[in-house]
Amino acid sequence: MIERSGLWIVIPEIALMPVIYSVNTIFIPFLIIALAFSLFFFRDPTRDIEDGITSPADGRVDYISKRRIEIFMSPFDCHVNLAPVRGSVTKTNYIRGSFWPAFIRRPNSERNEIYISNEYGEFKVTQVAGMFARRIVCYIKEGDTIEKGQKIGFIKFGSRAILEVPPGFEFTKSVGDKVKAGEMIAVKKDV
Repeated sequence: MIERSGLWIVIPEIALMPVIYSVNTIFIPFLIIALAFSLFFFRDPTRDIEDGITSPADGRVDYISKRRIEIFMSPFDCHVNLAPVRGSVTKTNYIRGSFWPAFIRRPNSERNEIYISNEYGEFKVTQVAGMFARRIVCYIKEGDTIEKGQKIGFIKFGSRAILEVPPGFEFTKSVGDKVKAGEMIAVKKDV
């Protein structure tokens, strides 16, 4: 399945093939490579949603604190973002900023913050645009009720996802671990 914002790239690439072929066949291999990359990058696989608090993104964990986990998404990772919990979207906040490489943690990078509240408190998912990404797509808005594992957005071409959890949770992953969206990354602490 192709992520919906990728259709604006994939469909024109397919439509151009017969036109390019009729003009000059030498460019067809380049168009096929571009189409293959687009199909790979904009893939939207079906996910199994695990128990606990789940990862909002595919990628590699590169930072963890008590209540914050950051996931770097390389161009080879799937960039569809999923809700880590069910709840109500209390706020979305798009913040303009700079475009640094996504593997560099920078507080002033362009980002979109999504606040989700439920009986356990407030969770925050932050979608961060990297140097090549420059495009954050958010599918939800303030006032929406969302389910865990629901698609909440997409970040194009290398980026970062950040999850902040309320007190009382602990992360089950470590720095360097690879994660998939929908995979459990935090659980409620035993009190």
